[in-house]
Amino acid sequence: MTRKSILGYNAQQQRNTALIGHSHYMRSRVESKVLPFCIDIASTESLDQAQVLTLRAIETEAARVALRALASLAKINELDHLGGALDLIPAFTLTRAVTDHKKVHYTFEHAHTSVGHYAVLAVWGYLDEQIVVEEFRRGLDIAGHTAWVPGGTELNGGRLGVMVPAAVGQALGLRALEGEGSWVLCHTGDAGWISGQALNGFNGADLHGAPITFVMHRNGIQLSDTNRKVMDKDPRPIIEAMGVEILEIPSLMDPGSLFAAYRTARQRALEGRPSMIYPTGYRSDGTQRVDLSAFGEKCGILSEVSAFAKEHAVPMDTEIWIPGSLMSYRDVFPMMECLFHVNGLTGGKGHHDGHIKGRDLDVVLSNPMFRESEEQQAALKQLRDAKRVTVVTESRPAPGSPNLVLPDEVIQSIELPPAGKVVSARVGTEAGYAAVARTFPDHVFVVSCDLDPSTKLAKAAGYLARDHRFEMSIEEQASTLMTNGLAVSSRRPQLNVFSTFAAFFDGIAREGMEMWRYQRNLNGVNEGLNVTFHMSHVGACTGRDHFSGWSLDWITMALGYLPYLHRFYAPADARAAFIAVKDLAAHYGGHMIGIPRDNVPVLSKQDGDDPLWEPGMSWEPVTAFRQYDGAKKAILAVGAPAFLAGEAAEELAAAGEPVDVHIVNGFPLPDDVIGPLLKKYGGGLVTVEDGLIGTPGEGVRGFAGVVRSLLSGTGTPVHHVGIVDPRIAPSDGFMETWEHFGITKEAVIEAVKTL
Repeated sequence: MTRKSILGYNAQQQRNTALIGHSHYMRSRVESKVLPFCIDIASTESLDQAQVLTLRAIETEAARVALRALASLAKINELDHLGGALDLIPAFTLTRAVTDHKKVHYTFEHAHTSVGHYAVLAVWGYLDEQIVVEEFRRGLDIAGHTAWVPGGTELNGGRLGVMVPAAVGQALGLRALEGEGSWVLCHTGDAGWISGQALNGFNGADLHGAPITFVMHRNGIQLSDTNRKVMDKDPRPIIEAMGVEILEIPSLMDPGSLFAAYRTARQRALEGRPSMIYPTGYRSDGTQRVDLSAFGEKCGILSEVSAFAKEHAVPMDTEIWIPGSLMSYRDVFPMMECLFHVNGLTGGKGHHDGHIKGRDLDVVLSNPMFRESEEQQAALKQLRDAKRVTVVTESRPAPGSPNLVLPDEVIQSIELPPAGKVVSARVGTEAGYAAVARTFPDHVFVVSCDLDPSTKLAKAAGYLARDHRFEMSIEEQASTLMTNGLAVSSRRPQLNVFSTFAAFFDGIAREGMEMWRYQRNLNGVNEGLNVTFHMSHVGACTGRDHFSGWSLDWITMALGYLPYLHRFYAPADARAAFIAVKDLAAHYGGHMIGIPRDNVPVLSKQDGDDPLWEPGMSWEPVTAFRQYDGAKKAILAVGAPAFLAGEAAEELAAAGEPVDVHIVNGFPLPDDVIGPLLKKYGGGLVTVEDGLIGTPGEGVRGFAGVVRSLLSGTGTPVHHVGIVDPRIAPSDGFMETWEHFGITKEAVIEAVKTL
């Protein structure tokens, strides 16, 4: 059974093609005609009146678009995070004005505020307003969380906190590649900052002096309740302790003071000092009294606030905290509910999930906060009457596109261990990464977690400038996310590598691959970024560490991310490992490579002492290792146990029972490669791998599961050698451990005989 024969595969591809074909913006190249409004923050000391009027007009119009989108969504009885989206719009309008997508980029940690993002882009002209209104959270273009659209952020948001280290990586890459003036703005909510990824990201920003500014939308409301009831901690001392300078301003809703904070933050960024703009809001102090009346007067809705307070028997002279970032800003009734909510007053209600179900849109838009002055209207009209600017947004290169291709003379200079030498496959990856870094030092980034000497990235890192290599101690999860951020800092050919033990990928570092699931390219395809995740010490080949360093499910884990990968490599010896690194560097896209720690023989050809692989060879998914006349059976080996398969085949051949051996070097396995191979051996197949293969009760997993699935319904016998019960094992070398798990030459021979 090949991939294309799987029920529904072809039909799914047709649906994918149709969905992209009917989209508006999911293309490899999109040309936009946008408003000619931008602010050069480097040369602008303060906003003039015309700029303030224009910003106010754009943010008001964007709020209208967002509300119209939610009104449209209400028709199908759906809602969205409207409160946070309306809160986002004022500050993001300024961010959009100072962004050039060359040296100044932005992204969102709280990506559920996406309709605010799309609405601002629509007013600017990157998106069609009606498309945003009618298709938000429907179809492919205008997704429910922040996804890449023309003029938007390339880093698609998902889980809270994740984008903090990703944005840090983007900022570090920008500075290394674009130089002076590089800067990233990351808008954050007041919930995700406490996640481990975010805290590690703040630490990474300080550790490496990232040119980044975080803009916190401190509105006092989290997902299910107020900050006071969910996470009653002041973020400032905690984030400041991580090395991020806090820049306090009263409110994000005032363009003038926010721009002044941006100017200060940018200067800090140029000095290598990350910062966070934090709105403190307004409280009574010795100079002013802040109560409900003050709030109503400040927002121009005194009569509305009075009526709401009276309805809930709350005196208007009640002193309150007015957040400096207001949930549901401009949508007066929910905004008042949010204000009462954070102040613990009767009538309060959170609007993390906001909507206008059962509400009259015209009434909502007629409230005083949507009434623009004649000056604002004139400013927006003048802008819209001006000649539009053409902006082109292009997708990332397709996976497999040419990347960093080693010249022939470099490859010919590589010295690798001879056939028969017992050595770790890490020797091959060390030579590969070092060759790429030495040849392309300006195009290689390495993120480390205090393990470079063991994962063998140290030699490559030694060829790189300080701004191309980043040590993150044991913060594996944030490191994978930082590497993802580095990948979107440039369209140039680039190798971005993060290495650590495979056991850490299996657990805490897995978020880096998970992020790929929602990284949409501009062409509409979710795919892995241009990153290599190097999983060292796979399987039971981890020295004598017993369980502490094991990643026994490494093949199944990698196969789970195969839809987002260009390739997953599982080299069997040091020479195959070099070829794998050479290949992954030569091709753009997401890659994973699994390398055993322990020493295994460098494999030789069937006749003679020549090595099976030479440095100049091209990578191939399957390599014929042993072939005998009359063989009706075959052994398929993945990774380190390949030499056992060769020894078993030689012993069987000597006994008059020929069996071929093929080494699977990685995945995916093309139909035209695996199909003919499986059909060739009607006598049966044996698989062998250093990883979990499951039990009859739980089903087959790993490479064994792949082969069993492909052979389903063919009648071809199949037997699997691998780890079936990982619960008890000796603390010995890998050969003794393999023997305990039944991964031996004798076990492979027995498996062949019982087919």
